[in-house]
Amino acid sequence: MTRAYDKPRPYAPAPLVSVLIPAFNHERFVQRCLDSVLEDPWPSKELIVIDDGSSDHTGQRIAEWVAQHERQIPVRFLRRANKGVAATLNELASLARGEYLRLGASDDYFLPGGLDAQVRYLEAHPAKQAVVGDSIVVDEAGRRLHDSGMCGLHRADKRLYRTDEGIRRAVIGQWAVGGAVALVRRNAPGSLGGWTEGLRIDDWDFFLRLAARDALGFVDVRVCAYRVHAGNLSKTRHVATRVAHLSESRRVARLRAVLFDGADRTLLRAQVHYIGAKIAFLRRRPGALALHMAAYLTLAALARTGLTGTHALARQA
Repeated sequence: MTRAYDKPRPYAPAPLVSVLIPAFNHERFVQRCLDSVLEDPWPSKELIVIDDGSSDHTGQRIAEWVAQHERQIPVRFLRRANKGVAATLNELASLARGEYLRLGASDDYFLPGGLDAQVRYLEAHPAKQAVVGDSIVVDEAGRRLHDSGMCGLHRADKRLYRTDEGIRRAVIGQWAVGGAVALVRRNAPGSLGGWTEGLRIDDWDFFLRLAARDALGFVDVRVCAYRVHAGNLSKTRHVATRVAHLSESRRVARLRAVLFDGADRTLLRAQVHYIGAKIAFLRRRPGALALHMAAYLTLAALARTGLTGTHALARQA
């Protein structure tokens, strides 16, 4: 069956896409990221980059790239003290002029054709505020590790992403989308209240709010290369840091549960206990681990019995 984003584009001016790059301590990778913006053949785009207080030579690498390529693409580059990724994304979005916002990461890079597939999807689905795609996975040297980040890295079932109900389930229980894979409408961050400043791992919170409104779509197209390296926040082995990240995720789950109804809310409550079990394991607290796992299994079973129930759209994030 021909999908909407596979159909030939009718003759019309291409909408402007603002490519947003929050950069922090990625001097080894940022040039590849910026080069990939030019490599994508999408004809109407601008580039906005903020160096979020890097302590290495990231800012210098970006400045050199801008000096070399500023005649090829409209570009705006800012350097300032560190504020965190969420605050940087909010600032980048406020500077954008495009109809669509392509969310980047200074250690990943885009794949040609991704913009075309994602813009086509959003043009064909006006009720959707954002769309995500798949990725390839590469290592620090750019060697390919997986052909699909969702399947190879996260062992996800991509069939879940074919329906709104499946997307809600996937975002709540098995968020398997990593890297610079999202295209959002310009008004989407404002309608959601922006990215929640103060969070270190902000993407789950942002996409939970989209999923609660059935405003998130998916295209089975590899739109970026997700780079796995020692600096990935999610890959740290430092126990205290892992506990802090998990505690933050548990707070997000508790906060956003009110946005969902029925089985979806139950599933997110189950995730609160699943995350709690991970924290208890890291802290070597077997009693708490057992209690959290019992609560998780009970709530997850209840959620499975009602996953085909009704879902009322959340009106406010």
